[in-house]
Formats: sequence, structure tokens, C-alpha cells
Amino acid sequence: MSRPEESDTAGLEGSGGNAGYGSRPFKRSRSHFVDRITRDGRDGWPVEYGRYRLVVSRACPWASRALVSRRLLGLDDALSLAVADPIQDDRSWRFTLQADGRDPVLGIRYLAEAYEAREPGYSGGVSVPAIVDVPSGELVTNDFQQITLDLATEWRELHRAGAPDLYPEGLREEIDEVMDGVYRDLNNGVYRAGFATGQREYEDAYREVFRRLDLLSGRLADRRYLVGDTITEADIRLFTTLVRFDAVYHGHFKCNRNKLAEDPVLWAYARDLFQTPGFGDTVDFDHIKRHYHLVHSGINPTGIVPAGPDLSGWLTPHHREQLGGRPFGDGTPPEPVRRGEAIPEAGRP
Repeated sequence: MSRPEESDTAGLEGSGGNAGYGSRPFKRSRSHFVDRITRDGRDGWPVEYGRYRLVVSRACPWASRALVSRRLLGLDDALSLAVADPIQDDRSWRFTLQADGRDPVLGIRYLAEAYEAREPGYSGGVSVPAIVDVPSGELVTNDFQQITLDLATEWRELHRAGAPDLYPEGLREEIDEVMDGVYRDLNNGVYRAGFATGQREYEDAYREVFRRLDLLSGRLADRRYLVGDTITEADIRLFTTLVRFDAVYHGHFKCNRNKLAEDPVLWAYARDLFQTPGFGDTVDFDHIKRHYHLVHSGINPTGIVPAGPDLSGWLTPHHREQLGGRPFGDGTPPEPVRRGEAIPEAGRP
């Protein structure tokens, strides 16, 4: 896949903590740790059952990609999961959801400790998703663009029986092309709009967000999925932005030409995926809303978390099955979410 120039971090370059959001020009920092976990271990990190721990926030769209992929591919046992508190402090992601404030496997209070173990004195951004080597406690990678592609390809020997092919070789060029546009204009575009510090900067990003949404709506009007007739990585990357659109991007990031629920095609498409095992069962709207509205204090200084929107529509019929398509191809849905990883009721519609 062609790589975008910039990658995700937990904050803006030189943001000055949470209060810096919205107070200085938006620039997404590059991923600093781009080692890959591969079958041949060429970067020193071979695929190995149980060796690594995936650290996520259920609030973060970039981390949510890895959550969906892990579920669809059945890597729940092979790659353990650590969920960070959606509310960051200025040391970034922390494990305060645990009773003693430490991740029970890694034994650390902050994800930054794994970054420090990898590179002593590291002072850059701390992002999720991140994969940590359990034996050493070192961060392996925070390359959110590559992590899910490697889960789909390099980790194949550990996939569950019936796992879908999320990055089919014959469709990769088209998948990459679709994903590049979605990343530039939509995944990243909502942030460029939301963190803009000038009217023109905001309006330029706003126009690109809705131009891309209109293109996607047209593309999906007569096809169930973005590329081919099964779910691929492209659908995962679009879904994690769409599922946050009405809850946070429409109001908090001022992407308010219309709501997702007001576009019949995209709203039905998003509901179709939400109701597919592996998608909606990884979403926590409570974490999403509290993260954006409480962490981005430069945008929302009052810290008020909106009571809406009404989430019940996510479970209404979508009728997208009439377009055909096979969600898992020749495979099968993932098993139900295990008890220890179930989404709290407060996070469900």
C-alpha cells in the first residue's frame, strides 16, 4: 500500500497537552516505530502465538480498525488485548480502567512506559493502536496503517478457521486506491476540520470531507461493499469514521452539512456493518463521546459531554442484503465476543 505522508499520534505535534487541541495548526505526526511483526521475523519480531499485546482505546478510530480486524480474523487468543482509559492526561493513554491502575499483563500504568522501554528518553507522541512485546515490555510498533494489513496477511497461520480475506491479493490495488482517498479526505479530514485554527483552513477541510462522503455514497448506491463483494480492509477503515460521525464529528468537529443518518446510502451501509459480527460489538459510544469532549479541552473548554444523539437507529433494518454480497466470502462470522472483552451496556445503542 502507498503510505500517507503523516501518521497518527495521540496528540498534535507540539500541542502542549490536551488544552492545545484547536489552539494551533493541525499536523498529524509521523509514526515513529514502524517495525513489522512478520512470518519471517525480518525486523526481529516474528509472528508468535501469545507473545504480543495489542493496546487500544475504544474511543480512537485508528485503534478501532485493529479491534475489528482482530475480531474478524479470530486472533483473540493469539494477540491479547489491553484497553486504555478513554480519558487521557498529559502523559497520554493510561490503564486506569483496571482496579489498580496497571495493565495486568504488562504491569505498567501508562503506555508511554512501553515507549520508554523501547527507546529510553523518548519524548514524542504516544499513540494507539500499539503492539507491545510482552516478554521485554518494549513497544514493537505504533504504525497504525501497517498493523491491520499485517494482521490480515502475515498472521494468516494464526487466523481462525473461516476467517475472511480482508486484503485479497487480486484486489489490493483497488483497495489501496479507495483507502488512500478515504484517509486523506475523511479519516484525517474530520480532524483537519475539527482542529482548524482559521476559517479558510476549516472550510477547505470541510469541503473535502463532504466531497468524499458524496463520492462514497455514489459508489455504494448499487454495491454492498467498497471493493468486491465481501468485507475488506477498505470497509473497516471507512466504518470507524462513519460510526463516530453523528456522535462527535458532526458537532464537535463542525462537520455539519448533514448527519450520516441523513444520507440514506451511507446510513444503511454503516448500519449493515454495525450489525455484522466484529463491527458493532467493538464500538463503545460512551468511550467515544467522553474522549472527544473531555480530552479536547481546547475545543470544548466546558467539558460538557452531549447527551445525544439517539443511538437506537443503529439496530434498525438496513436492507443492504438486497444488493447481494457475502460479508465473509467463503468464510464464517467470528464467534460471539468473549465475556471479558464485551462492550459495556452503556456503550451500546
